[in-house]
Amino acid sequence: MNTDKAYLLGIIIGGGIFGNAEDVFRIKLPYNKWGSYIENPQRAGQIARDILMKVGQMFRAVYNLSIQYETTPKGTWTILCEGDTTALKEDFAHYGIECEGELRGKADITLLIQDLVDVNLKRRFIAGIADTIGSMAKTHRRFTDEHQIISFEIKGFNYKFVCNLCHLLYSINCIPDQVIWNHPNIHSTKNPFYDTWCKGFKLRILLDQYAQFGAFAFRTKAETSIENRALQHQTHKAEICETRSMNISPSTIHKGENDARLPEIIKGGHYLHNRHFCAVLGCEHAPYDKICECFARVGEYINPFPILCKETTQRIEKIINETTLYSERNYETFNLHVSELLSIYENNKSTLMYGNNNSCGYPILEILQGVAYVIANNDELNGTRIKGNYIDLINKHILSNGTLTVEIKRPDLLTPLIIKGIDRSALVGPVNPRVYSRLVSFSSENAYKMVVRPITLEDLQND
Repeated sequence: MNTDKAYLLGIIIGGGIFGNAEDVFRIKLPYNKWGSYIENPQRAGQIARDILMKVGQMFRAVYNLSIQYETTPKGTWTILCEGDTTALKEDFAHYGIECEGELRGKADITLLIQDLVDVNLKRRFIAGIADTIGSMAKTHRRFTDEHQIISFEIKGFNYKFVCNLCHLLYSINCIPDQVIWNHPNIHSTKNPFYDTWCKGFKLRILLDQYAQFGAFAFRTKAETSIENRALQHQTHKAEICETRSMNISPSTIHKGENDARLPEIIKGGHYLHNRHFCAVLGCEHAPYDKICECFARVGEYINPFPILCKETTQRIEKIINETTLYSERNYETFNLHVSELLSIYENNKSTLMYGNNNSCGYPILEILQGVAYVIANNDELNGTRIKGNYIDLINKHILSNGTLTVEIKRPDLLTPLIIKGIDRSALVGPVNPRVYSRLVSFSSENAYKMVVRPITLEDLQND
């Protein structure tokens, strides 16, 4: 192992795709708009030089392979590697990695990492990963431009790969800022009927942190790192996972929690926070005590119903008809002035409506988001999302129609409330912590793996 080989192994793991051909494989660089020769021809020219002068020279020196490249107007680049690939495939076989299909989706890099015996080898391997799937888009940030991020974008369900990469970064003192896991508890926290939750992983690192401990081989990546960091007003230090604060928002119980593609250690569990996954996976940096503290209030953090489901009226009616617990309810139907709901919100943003006591009911925050979706004009929506602030949209519609009302259908038990429109409707699930806490158990094989059973009619009747 040397630094050039470590880099090439990284770039192949990050973007390598192997087909049936014995003498050629591809490395995909999914740069999207960032690498577009239409949007930024100067950067695209530098990417081409990086491929030919840096990657090409290393492939010739280490594996005697020649390379070409292809690109698209949208910014995806593909490196074509040609020649006798026997030596390269033997190296991967030595580490137990089969050169078939898209490597990062299934590769186990455990043995490979063991050969990265010093910091320089580790940094070069990580540089190969960063030059392929390390996204430098300015939209990757922590809320504002002040905290710029490099985001490692990883498809599929290779949890072990993400864990290994995270540990490797820790070993060079490059502390990850956040791991966004490929799981419905992360990608669909409010709507259990959202089927396209599979959006891959994002392993995010503060750019200041990566600039200090990580590396790039591509000049274009290094220059973009400097440009993005210039948007900040100060330098930011990373905080280790054990001591960082945890802010937990309630999440719905999603059918995708039992998806067959999830690894067994993850499948069937419900997760409260991205670091809850780390605890179940046994990471030494997981905040185990903080996770256990959350379990004591678990009824506040889970919801067996949709927290907020925004769909067409036809789709909402189908959901109700196909869900016995919803379809067997008696609903009281009435119209409410939108201005009245807004006044309730302005008086107390934590209000729970129509509950049996002070700790249960329907959150005014979710009701108003459902109302905004139902009353919005088509040009005020991006799919089911409101363009801009939903309270501003509601105020705008009240100004144009002071008597504006919405139809509410309230069930006889604490199942989802229906906000019904002509073309669009919404379901709002109730808060009911005492009942929900009784749905929770823990795996006998993993003390941190939380399992939530479906709610029943008896659960609600015995409240």
